[in-house]
Amino acid sequence: MIKRYGLAHGQLHECTGLDAEVLLFVNPDSAEREMLHAWFHLDAHALASALDPDEVSRLESHRDGLYLIWKRPESYTGGDSFAFQVSSFGMLLGEQRLVLIAPDASLLDSLGSRHALEQPLDVLLAILLDNLHHYLGHLKVIKLVARELQQRFEQSLENHHLMQMFNLSESLIHYINAIHSNGAVLARLRLHGEKRHFGDQALALIDDLIVENTQCHKQAEIYSTVFAGLMDARGNLANNAMNETLRKLTLINVVFLPLNLIASIGGMSEFSMMTAALPWWLAYALLVLAMMSVGVLMVLVLKRVARGRARTERPLQRPAPSFPGIANWRTP
Repeated sequence: MIKRYGLAHGQLHECTGLDAEVLLFVNPDSAEREMLHAWFHLDAHALASALDPDEVSRLESHRDGLYLIWKRPESYTGGDSFAFQVSSFGMLLGEQRLVLIAPDASLLDSLGSRHALEQPLDVLLAILLDNLHHYLGHLKVIKLVARELQQRFEQSLENHHLMQMFNLSESLIHYINAIHSNGAVLARLRLHGEKRHFGDQALALIDDLIVENTQCHKQAEIYSTVFAGLMDARGNLANNAMNETLRKLTLINVVFLPLNLIASIGGMSEFSMMTAALPWWLAYALLVLAMMSVGVLMVLVLKRVARGRARTERPLQRPAPSFPGIANWRTP
């Protein structure tokens, strides 16, 4: 699908003419790809890069102008996964025309600009600024979602909440990589603007984009670091809760273990048959004494093994060097 836009009175409006200043190719098919190759000399690799979500942002010199690959955040639709995705789109900037190649038609839906849109370069900078604000908005949403997940996790320690926190942390990593690569594109665009003598207003806007992109990158890094620490803390809380449960189960086993031992001793028919010639009280007393002796012997053996292991793992301590006359030395 092809959408055409014209520039009039400092604004972008949809039109139907073939001489439109801005062309948006939405997920182009084979015929539209041939049109892009014939009209704008874009090869298959350039088109595939524009629609590949894993492509890295870059800026290339083209025979018709500049070709940019830019990373933008996908619109968040909610759900239980809490996953924020990024995608790529391409921009071919010429002197009189801007060609956009995107996987969907939402690229220009919420386009705003601080200045009037008089030329294709203004539209390109407005698109970059809008995407940067989109990143900042998603970071705020991630912060709110993380706070809500923290409250849920305090109420119930479930693996589902941990998976949601992991998805948020992974999304932040993707955002950091995308914002960092976009910063490299902005830096190269600034150098190209100085060589091609962009206007002062355009260069100032590029400088603002670089500053805001750097701040966005720092903010995403801080959120990622804090969120990683929160995940470790929540994991430790879950482990502590499991350890507390195991401790209670161990106490229950300790309480019932002597009862099971007494019941086992009293119900041994083979032992009663082998000690039929002895009084029952003497036979059972000897058995209890033998069991206690074996238990004490096992405790002694385990302590001896633990002491030997501690000696082997203890670091060697070398004697401190002695200096003659040091004991008689006094501070003046």
